Amino acid sequence: MRNRDRIRIRVAPMLATLTGAPFDRTGWVYEEKYDGDRILAYKEGARVRLLSRAGKDQTQRFAKIAAAIAALRPVTLLLDGEIVVFDRRRVSRFQLLQQRRGEPVYAVFDCLLVNGRDLRGEALAARRAVLVKIVASGGVLLLSRRLAGSGLRAYALARRRGFEGLVAKDLTSSYVGRRSKSWLKVKVHQEDEFVIVGYTAPQGARRHFGALLLAAHDRGKLRYVGKVGTGFDARTLADLHRRFQPLTRPASALAGAPRERGVTFLRPRLVAQIAYQELTADGRLRQPVYLGLREDKRASEVALPRVAA
Repeated sequence: MRNRDRIRIRVAPMLATLTGAPFDRTGWVYEEKYDGDRILAYKEGARVRLLSRAGKDQTQRFAKIAAAIAALRPVTLLLDGEIVVFDRRRVSRFQLLQQRRGEPVYAVFDCLLVNGRDLRGEALAARRAVLVKIVASGGVLLLSRRLAGSGLRAYALARRRGFEGLVAKDLTSSYVGRRSKSWLKVKVHQEDEFVIVGYTAPQGARRHFGALLLAAHDRGKLRYVGKVGTGFDARTLADLHRRFQPLTRPASALAGAPRERGVTFLRPRLVAQIAYQELTADGRLRQPVYLGLREDKRASEVALPRVAA
């Protein structure tokens, strides 16, 4: 690789802050919130690397997407987006990606560097204009979809189409590698990540385990939020049980751990994507459903969901 083809920077992704209700603001845009794996794509000459939010290399897993990015014109390029799999209604589904069912697509929503020019300090409007000239929707590359000019209409559309939610972005915002209130996410369906901290013994005809114990970090403690016992097929039960064995521990370090028999506690390493109706006032999940493992998230990053003030 020639020296001028190298990208000297390494970037942490910009994260959206959760807000409680849809809104409309002048100078903001409203994009579909995708349900997949966040990926930063580094193109250095002919070489492309796809890195997850946790820094894990996903290039081989998504080789077709890497090849499509390698074919783009710029010599150096740094893109931000989400790798997703769509269902028949063109709604992204994390389960489909996690189970490797369907064609993965890279939905690109930002351009941070092009031909050696660092764009992070420029406004989102300028970065998007550059992105549109580089990436055309087609094949395994997709420009992120903007829903409507009004945030309230965008929310109504997201709800009607069955999207997870929307992400509202300030067009004047620069790109920062942390959580920011210049990007706000509004959820239609409740989905979040939780740490797997144990499992219960199986009952009846079920094999391997009964339910997963879940937790999230809250004010410096790993706090128990409840159990999930649905969303598993036989293959998933077996695969998770195999992953659990090196992580078993004799006791729990949880705040508010359940007191029941037949619980096996685990070191907090694995992160699950969970759909649920609500988080109750006492911090318990209502009607949770297991969707899959998050390979792109560290357990230390999983915080109890809170709406920004």
